[in-house]
Amino acid sequence: MFMENNHTEYKESLTDDLEKEVVAFLNSTGGQIQIGIKDNGAILGISNPDKVQLKIKDRLINNIRPSIMGLFDILTIEQDGKTTIIVNVAGGPETPYYIKQKGRSEAGCFVRIGSSSQPMTEDMINKLMSKRHHLSLANIVSRHQDLEFEQLKLYYGFKKKTLNDNFARTLDFLTNDKKYNQVANLFSDNNNISVRIGKYAGKDKLNLIGREDFQHCCLIAAMQKVLDRFDIENITQSLKRPMKSRLDKTLVDKAVLHETIINAFAHNDYTYGDTPIFEIFSDKFVITSFGGLVEGLDLESFYSGTSMPRNRQIIRVFKDLEYVEQIGSGIPKIIAKYGRESITISSAILQTTLKFELLENQTNVKTAAGSREKSREKIIDAIKTNPNITTKELVEIVGISIKGIEKNIKALKLQGRIRRIGADKGGHWEVVD
Repeated sequence: MFMENNHTEYKESLTDDLEKEVVAFLNSTGGQIQIGIKDNGAILGISNPDKVQLKIKDRLINNIRPSIMGLFDILTIEQDGKTTIIVNVAGGPETPYYIKQKGRSEAGCFVRIGSSSQPMTEDMINKLMSKRHHLSLANIVSRHQDLEFEQLKLYYGFKKKTLNDNFARTLDFLTNDKKYNQVANLFSDNNNISVRIGKYAGKDKLNLIGREDFQHCCLIAAMQKVLDRFDIENITQSLKRPMKSRLDKTLVDKAVLHETIINAFAHNDYTYGDTPIFEIFSDKFVITSFGGLVEGLDLESFYSGTSMPRNRQIIRVFKDLEYVEQIGSGIPKIIAKYGRESITISSAILQTTLKFELLENQTNVKTAAGSREKSREKIIDAIKTNPNITTKELVEIVGISIKGIEKNIKALKLQGRIRRIGADKGGHWEVVD
């Protein structure tokens, strides 16, 4: 029997460390992972190999950066009457490769040494990065050239601005050879990016209770969906005080929350497919963008609000649409409200944690959340009974204002619990099971 070596890894079954082994081969000279074989070479086989192959493909495409499309193939072979799976991995040209969730760090980058995969040191990672030619989104040709921009045109229209026939050139959406670049892809109607929101029941990641993926839409549309979703989660607490006016307070400062989300989209490093990650916990919002500090910007300058845009073309669109007023103003606002300790910076990520400011009587928060859910259940029941129901009819049934109905419908649509079929006039509602 053959044994494991620097080009061969055996696995009895598909395990959680698959990405680690693949990253190690990518950062070395390639190799082969054989699944369904014990460490000593004994053949066990794999049940349901077709399903396992699809899982492997999905994990490698989504969990490793830069993109490794074209750098691996998956096949099955019969050995001793049993089916095993072979994952062939080539050495990658864009090292260091890394596990997306861990970033370009010692926890995310690995290299093959002998018969095992070892973490790369920070010095090794930095040396590989220094050898790479800096890629600009404007110079990367989009894989898709049949791009459409109707959503972007709508957003410009909302600001009473028009994109003329030369907008692609004006907004630097073209490479030198007149092809759509990766900036254009980000702002197109049907791009290949996915922005994720995760919601957890507690203060850590042990219990995921909800996940939303905003896929295949203009970057502006994805950002607006995230802003809307967090406005819903950033509930207003109400506290009645004897002999005083009522105190209303959101969980976190709304202006700072918006600044943080917009900054994450504006300054994220999209070069290798990474998109910002947004997380909701029982005691905080956590917003993570990739890329760390822009090269040439030191920590003190960053904290003081000095701006060195990573994505000049993205900032241009954001300024056109009035999402950013003064570049660099967001960080001082965040620090003034939540302190420097709210921001974590590494070579791979920039993460902002906004902790909830709960009022002394927290029952108001729970009561408000329970009241909202009851209203939404009434709306869903009413739609099930009458898919053609109007807003005015819902006001009568649910017993809240038109604004309240509209806000709850917007929330239910974002949660994917209802959808509108057809136009506002003549269309109907549908409850999603």
